[in-house]
Amino acid sequence: MSVKWTSVILWIQLMSLFRLGTCGKVLVWPMEYSHWINMKTILDELVLRGHEVTVLVSSASILIDPSQSSAIKFESFSTSMTKESLEKFFSNWISQWTHNVQDISLWTFHSDIQEAFMQSSDMIQDFCRDAVLNKSLMAKLRASKFDVVLADAISPCGELLAELLNTSLVYTLRFTPGYTYEKYSAGLPFPPSYVPVVLSELSHQMTFMERVKNMIYVLYFDFCFQTVNEKKWNQFYSEVLGRPTTLFETMSKADIWLIRMYWDLEFPRPLLPNVHFVGGLHCKPAKPLPKEMEDFVQSSGEDGIVVFSLGSMVSTLTEEKANLIASALAQIPQKVIWRFDGKKPDTLGSNTRLYKWIPQNDLLGHPKTKAFIAHGGTNGLYEAIYHGIPVVGIPLFADQPDNIAHMISKGAAVRVDFNTISSADLLSALRTVLNDPSYKENAMRLSRIHHDQPVKPLDRAVFWIEFVMRHKGAKHLRPALHDLSWFQYHSLDVLGFLLACVLSVVFVITKCCLLCCGKFVKTGKKEKRA
Repeated sequence: MSVKWTSVILWIQLMSLFRLGTCGKVLVWPMEYSHWINMKTILDELVLRGHEVTVLVSSASILIDPSQSSAIKFESFSTSMTKESLEKFFSNWISQWTHNVQDISLWTFHSDIQEAFMQSSDMIQDFCRDAVLNKSLMAKLRASKFDVVLADAISPCGELLAELLNTSLVYTLRFTPGYTYEKYSAGLPFPPSYVPVVLSELSHQMTFMERVKNMIYVLYFDFCFQTVNEKKWNQFYSEVLGRPTTLFETMSKADIWLIRMYWDLEFPRPLLPNVHFVGGLHCKPAKPLPKEMEDFVQSSGEDGIVVFSLGSMVSTLTEEKANLIASALAQIPQKVIWRFDGKKPDTLGSNTRLYKWIPQNDLLGHPKTKAFIAHGGTNGLYEAIYHGIPVVGIPLFADQPDNIAHMISKGAAVRVDFNTISSADLLSALRTVLNDPSYKENAMRLSRIHHDQPVKPLDRAVFWIEFVMRHKGAKHLRPALHDLSWFQYHSLDVLGFLLACVLSVVFVITKCCLLCCGKFVKTGKKEKRA
């Protein structure tokens, strides 16, 4: 063996020993569906780097299966809810989001959504209670001496586990309604003059009336809309920790916040040193398609293909909607690959193939793919951005309308309303995206921005988790605003002091002037008498 190859092998062995000496233990409090899919990408990479990863999973989990062979460890705990009841809960939760707003008032719609969030909050608290009050489970977790807790901020409890285990905390999230946690726990500033509130579907270039609308949204989310029963969580955390505390106070102790966005899709806004964008961390180069699917794609010729998926949480459509969608797809020259699990539409064209599951990333990365019909989930949109594919958006719930609004403002998408969708609307949107070259050009521009990063999103996410493990936290990045009251943060005490000083000076000057004037008047009267 040559000296060169011997040196390479020795170097690899040394690096392996170094990694083994610096690997840590990660405890994970996960969330379901796309949240879990995104988080698992991070966990798989942590395992590859030699870290020990343990996921806390309830007996009702939908996607997380502890029985499957995996390098990730699982700690299961029992809960009163079953997998079937949890699936039904999420199904009902989605249906509340996808109400036809034309049939109900906007206030009723938002009231229904708030009620859905409150129900979700109660359910998550039940899971949290089942975990932290499980004495044998907590004893096992304490004995494991974890270095960091990785949690999805949309699902409270990870911060309580970190507090109970006396360990560091890293959050991963896309957003919370009204940026509630980001503002009051992370301390992120969101100037409403140019930062649109999430769910508002506004861009950063707002007219006067749009800024008025944005301010109304700010006030609404700050004072009316609640995603959790905060009082109930505060009481629960105080009881478990044995001292008065609040949910937001406990969350504010997080060392790092990993936001699943990047400047390709997000609008410019202020960040803090412990907040990092990692949007698209799950994206990767396309792999070859299954032979049968590849043959179908190649049969499209120069027209190419359109990929259609409404995500993992919406697998079926009503027969009426499926037929009108199929009718529109049948009228384009492109071949269509549609992720669909339901009765075959009567109007399905010969150019369309139905699949219960599709390799979405591999399809979007195929050179023959021309457009992506999507619901606007963050994961799917980032795969489209990664591969430079324009989008026809059919948003359904949560952040999807906002994501599509961002893509539209970037010139890379057209939107079709799910509740009022017609064959003509979908066909028009498809033809616009397929025939107007600006949409492809803008999608490729976003792709170039996404790829032009000094560090890949996944590497950035893993780096900051490892950073927290190496340094036993990242308190030096935590802004001092967490130690200030609300009036100190807004400098109201300083402004009050300065105002008092100004008023005092004005008062003294006024008194002096009045005194001098009074003496001058008296002196004048005496001179006249004389």
